[in-house]
Amino acid sequence: MKSKGQMVFYAVMLSMVLVVLVLALAPAGKSFIDSAMNASTADMIGLDCSNTSISTFTHATCIITDFSLAYFFGGLLLIALGVLGAKIYLGGAS
Repeated sequence: MKSKGQMVFYAVMLSMVLVVLVLALAPAGKSFIDSAMNASTADMIGLDCSNTSISTFTHATCIITDFSLAYFFGGLLLIALGVLGAKIYLGGAS
């Protein structure tokens, strides 16, 4: 097998590892974000995002925290697809 052909398989494997990593970390990230957005308890400080009388700054922080999970895991998925696509389209096997 030629070297370029082996690199395509390497890119596919690397992309699959990144996709599996994203899927494995998603529940842990979701629980972390949910606990950060909940009200404060005795052993944890939260943002209390369900409270309607919070300040504008805290409300903006809640919105950014809510979007951060999608941005992080979406970015990892885009990197995985970028590695695969770049290897196939730009440096594929010949």
